[in-house]
Amino acid sequence: MILNSKVRTDRIGSDIDALAAITEPGRPWTRRAFTPMFLEGRKWLEKAMQAAGAVTRIDAAGNLIGTIPGKRPELGTIMVGSHSDTVPDGGRFDGIAGVIAALEVARALRDQGVVLDHTLEVVDFLAEEVSIFGVSCIGSRGMSGTRPAEWLARESDGTTLEQGITDVGGDAHGDAVRRDIKAFLELHIEQGPVLQDQKLDVGVVSAIAGITRIEIIVDGRADHAGTTPMGSRKDALTTASWIALGVEELGKALASGEGHFAATVGEFEMSPNAANVVPARVRMLIDARAEVREDMLRFIDELDKGVVAIAEKTGVTVSTPRLVSDNPPTPGDAELIDVLEAACETAGARHRRMASGAGHDTAWMARITKSAMIFVPCVDGRSHSPDEFATSDDIALGAAVLLDAVKALDTKLQGTE
Repeated sequence: MILNSKVRTDRIGSDIDALAAITEPGRPWTRRAFTPMFLEGRKWLEKAMQAAGAVTRIDAAGNLIGTIPGKRPELGTIMVGSHSDTVPDGGRFDGIAGVIAALEVARALRDQGVVLDHTLEVVDFLAEEVSIFGVSCIGSRGMSGTRPAEWLARESDGTTLEQGITDVGGDAHGDAVRRDIKAFLELHIEQGPVLQDQKLDVGVVSAIAGITRIEIIVDGRADHAGTTPMGSRKDALTTASWIALGVEELGKALASGEGHFAATVGEFEMSPNAANVVPARVRMLIDARAEVREDMLRFIDELDKGVVAIAEKTGVTVSTPRLVSDNPPTPGDAELIDVLEAACETAGARHRRMASGAGHDTAWMARITKSAMIFVPCVDGRSHSPDEFATSDDIALGAAVLLDAVKALDTKLQGTE
């Protein structure tokens, strides 16, 4: 592999280790947004950004931003970054690798004596992970003007999200929406095994899958488990099991197509949940993710038909599947994808296009600017786990791709202003 010598693997590894060390005692690696440990991590990042030559600030949405002015700031901003918060016991690299890679881009430019024409910004978005307030991507939603106003009243331990944003240095009622960003790039660990299994260095993300959540209620009848004949039961659990197997079968069929697709029965509640009672009621929540919108529409249609057929077969009442939430997929910007693929070739990175099954801040930034992201491998695809790991070499190669892409965009975007 060819690695830009100005991107320093040792510096990246040292930074990730330093940030990972800021964790809840006895809980590696836990640094949830809005907690004292998160604020300590932010202080470390702020100093690191300043050491890279950036002027730092917290914007109204609570995002930490390091700014390096360009020679022609009127051209606008190229932004690179990710998030530094973690899930509980969640891992050292999810989000963190992207923030450190962005920081390394700024340092590598400084080491080369390169000042972009565009302003460069390194960002640490607030609360990409599901926060103590039960919502996620708070910072990127705030920057893109898509954070619901009612979220500010959400509470956790007597504190509102509005106060939480204030406590991290933001202004929940201030204007955080950006109109000057010309391109946004994000590096992230893959959180899956594809790159490792295919012995590839970088995944250029073609799209971030849309996420749809569907609730189904199965109403059977509670009966004595020992005395009710098997043929006389209206067992809600048995019917729900047929539905769950149908979700898996339909998900596999759609996943065999060209676009990424996944479907999971992620929540399952049964009552009365007693060993000697035939289950009376089941609530199921399906999480479905599609790169291609038509696949999701087919899934919803086939699910509706399948539920009716299963209810007729078992004689148990099943509600019409209810859409709890329904977000469309976010394709990566075509121009930025081309630039990232060219940067992979320059850096000598073996690469492929691939969809992201997980949500990311990039999906919200795409509402206001050209946006794209890359994946780097993580060992065995593990993520949201203490075992999550990515090598410094892999992250450094991804950072080299970002560096080449930022340089290319600094020139290319001027032709499209």
